Amino acid sequence: MYTYNDFDEAFVRERVAQFSGQVARRIDGSLTEEEFRPLRLMNGLYLQLHAYMLRVAIPYGTINPDQMDQLALIAEKFDKGYGHFTTRQNIQYNWPKLPDVPAILEALADVGMHAIQTSGNTIRNVTADHFAGAAADEAYDPRPVAELIRQWSTDHPEFQFLPRKFKVAVTGASHDRAVVRAHDIGVVLKEQNGVKGAEVIVGGGLGRTPMVGKTLNEFVPFADLLPYIEATVSVWNLLGRRDNKYKARIKITVHEHGIDDIRARVEERFTQIKPTFGGIDMEMLAQIEQHFVAPIFANKPVDAYTRAYENDPVFRAWADTNLAAHKNEDYSIVTISLKKPGATPGDASADQMRSMAQLARDYGHDELRISHEQNVILPHVHKSNLPALHAVLKGNDLATANAGLISDIIACPGMDYCALATARSIPVAQGIATRFDELKLEHEIGQLKIKISGCINACGHHHVGHIGILGLDRAGVENYQITLGGDGTETTVIGDRTGPGFAYDEIIPAIERLVHAYLNARLDAEETFLQAYRRLGMAPFKEALYPPKEEKANAA
Repeated sequence: MYTYNDFDEAFVRERVAQFSGQVARRIDGSLTEEEFRPLRLMNGLYLQLHAYMLRVAIPYGTINPDQMDQLALIAEKFDKGYGHFTTRQNIQYNWPKLPDVPAILEALADVGMHAIQTSGNTIRNVTADHFAGAAADEAYDPRPVAELIRQWSTDHPEFQFLPRKFKVAVTGASHDRAVVRAHDIGVVLKEQNGVKGAEVIVGGGLGRTPMVGKTLNEFVPFADLLPYIEATVSVWNLLGRRDNKYKARIKITVHEHGIDDIRARVEERFTQIKPTFGGIDMEMLAQIEQHFVAPIFANKPVDAYTRAYENDPVFRAWADTNLAAHKNEDYSIVTISLKKPGATPGDASADQMRSMAQLARDYGHDELRISHEQNVILPHVHKSNLPALHAVLKGNDLATANAGLISDIIACPGMDYCALATARSIPVAQGIATRFDELKLEHEIGQLKIKISGCINACGHHHVGHIGILGLDRAGVENYQITLGGDGTETTVIGDRTGPGFAYDEIIPAIERLVHAYLNARLDAEETFLQAYRRLGMAPFKEALYPPKEEKANAA
């Protein structure tokens, strides 16, 4: 994985020193909160409902054991003993005290981490496929390109005060695990006539106006990729709305001007700026690629895995859900679920972080990944080590066998933490997971992605959930809308709204009716919820959600 060079180290230390001075001036009253706000946002510090929140960047979700140990230390020393992994592959601390923030940033810098550009109207943390470098269906490891984009975008003088925040995702696999079509720019690595390059997608995004990105250019060679992305952001920076923040995202600009007009403007701008790059980006990419060489894979029998799979039903259930195919058939990709029923999705204690760090040292070639689905990934684990790894996970309450199942819910912090939220997300996620654990239906249901947002900003990605839940405020009362049929993969589609929302005490029974309708209507156990919805349409699910009043009374 990428490690800081001398420039990186000096740059981050300088930013820490600069922000430390700004914090001191805020504390002594030299800066008002209004003056301090843009300064703290440039360094990932938010003011939430109850306290400050610090969002730490984990570029493209890649992290090493020493960094994970440091995150655990920060959680214990400066927070309440845990951290929250987010849909942007970052980690958030919800309870830091303002005087402690400089020390936290120093601790992050000690292990090659920072919180720069995790907030504000700038290019945010670049995300990527969390199975990068390991997945069997991968054509190109997206992390070198993601790192190139990160270096180019960090402190970019033209793009620090954009119309709104700007998000980039990169994938190099046939199956999209990075939700690239729901980003401001999505990059899909590919090859054409022996030349490496990428499809560039623009104008995706969720929030109050969800849109699926459109292809801006079918193929941009690697040599042109960075200036082409710069041209795209530059065009939007000039055209983007600054009179209305709700219409400022690039998706609105693309919608208002049309993709053909945007493409023509980008091509013109690209022609102007391409000569100024002079091949430097390709030299940088070649240097970066050296940091992402695959580990030396072990060549040994997998008998221990076979015995455990055949003789231990608990291990087998975990292996069936939480392991994914690796490009080396003797290895597996391990998803460590942070979604135990009843727990807060995405939360990990300091002890759990340390346990995962040690597992990466012992069995995972010193690599961990944070997924946008709020879980932790060990991308390279030899199958012979899986039984021992599973035993350690069980001992640390991390062996929940539910990756991709109904309790593996994405949920934003909601009204428990966020100042923007209009409804609670965490209790709804906990309630759904607990209910289906009680019913013992989860494995029978199979693959089903539920995503929950506590407001219209859609940080929980509800628009692309197979079942999406949006919490809103209706005259001071929490109300939950349901959408169906969303998909965040290579066949991205925005979910369909079912109808009127449900009260807080009605939403879990509504989801239960919905799932039973699916189980009754599916062709066989192999047909997933999404496949059934695409085959049947809305009607049978809507009927289950909104039964006649007398039927509801009888059920009660």
